[in-house]
Amino acid sequence: MIRPQPLALDDHRLQQLLAEDVPYGDLTTEALEIDARPGQIRLFARDPMVVCGIEEAARMFELCGARATLHAASGQQAAPETLLLEASAEAGILHRAWKSAQTLVEWCSGVASRAAEIQEAARRGHPEALVAITRKNVPGTRRLAVKAARAAGAAMHRTGLSETLLVFAEHRLFLDEEDPAAAIARLRRRCPEKRVVVEVEDVAEALVWAAADVIQLEKFSPAAVAETAAALAAAGSTALVAAAGGVNAANAEDYARAGARLLVTSAPHLAPPRDVQVRFARGV
Repeated sequence: MIRPQPLALDDHRLQQLLAEDVPYGDLTTEALEIDARPGQIRLFARDPMVVCGIEEAARMFELCGARATLHAASGQQAAPETLLLEASAEAGILHRAWKSAQTLVEWCSGVASRAAEIQEAARRGHPEALVAITRKNVPGTRRLAVKAARAAGAAMHRTGLSETLLVFAEHRLFLDEEDPAAAIARLRRRCPEKRVVVEVEDVAEALVWAAADVIQLEKFSPAAVAETAAALAAAGSTALVAAAGGVNAANAEDYARAGARLLVTSAPHLAPPRDVQVRFARGV
């Protein structure tokens, strides 16, 4: 049974994507005078993939006037030749939505598939390890990146600056050497429902900020993560250890085994798109 996921983009944003590709009509289809002929389009997975963005693709065809049917949903594993979506309409309508819809699914599925690979590797290292994708997405794609993370069984590290407390060295520069425990206490008073996350660059800095809820280790090796996790535990800290910087599918297992329970990564944003094959047919 297909369980479509909620749309990450509303109709206005999807219309903008369509208008970007067809700002003044489809010159080729109109010049050939085939735009009124009935047809059908089908989208298939050519690569193995975690499907993502297929609901948005279907809606794009509908916004152009087609009848669209989903055969897969975001979050589903799809083998090559899996039918993802089909739509029926006049040829002009199908050509209008074709490339934008295909490209959206390919890009989103690339991000989701790479995130799923990292998540799978992390769980081999520890069954409770969670991958969190950073907000270093291509500007303008945040909503789709969030959907891709969820489709992969991962999480977004932060969807933006408004929702989380993450103290960087660049923040601490302006604290006038305020005692770390006092700074953490102040954050908890101001935002009692939020966890306090502090990014550090070495073991000594981690111990200074050990009262935080999460200690984020920036560009630590797995060996350094293990050393830091042990030092925090010996100091009585209950902080969750997060590894950030350079985390990918090749080393996620090692980071999880070393004691990182949260693996923060930007790698999915740089994943190559997964190939979606498009097949047209004439209608009746």
